[in-house]
Amino acid sequence: MQTLHASSPDDYAAALSAHPRLLVDFHKDNCPGCTMLDLSLKKFAAGPGAAGVVLLKVKMEQVGEEFFRGLGLRQTPTLAVFREGAEVARLPGFQSPPQIAQAVDAHL
Repeated sequence: MQTLHASSPDDYAAALSAHPRLLVDFHKDNCPGCTMLDLSLKKFAAGPGAAGVVLLKVKMEQVGEEFFRGLGLRQTPTLAVFREGAEVARLPGFQSPPQIAQAVDAHL
């Protein structure tokens, strides 16, 4: 699984248009759930279900709180699943590797 980082709203928009199978990790610093989710994502990335999926990490401190609010994000961490540029699932809070795999299998 390829991992990208968005440091601006333009980076985010470019990733949505460039990658048809995209998993977006919305996170922030000093967030225990975000740290745990990062570990889950690393375990998921090592499995066969991650093949062909691109992970985009979007940190609130870099893109801004207004951007997060504009997307309707209410908590971090939040994972969003995008297929062909359209959001098909949103998973708020910590997700285990099997939960991530299930969401990817169901929507991508």
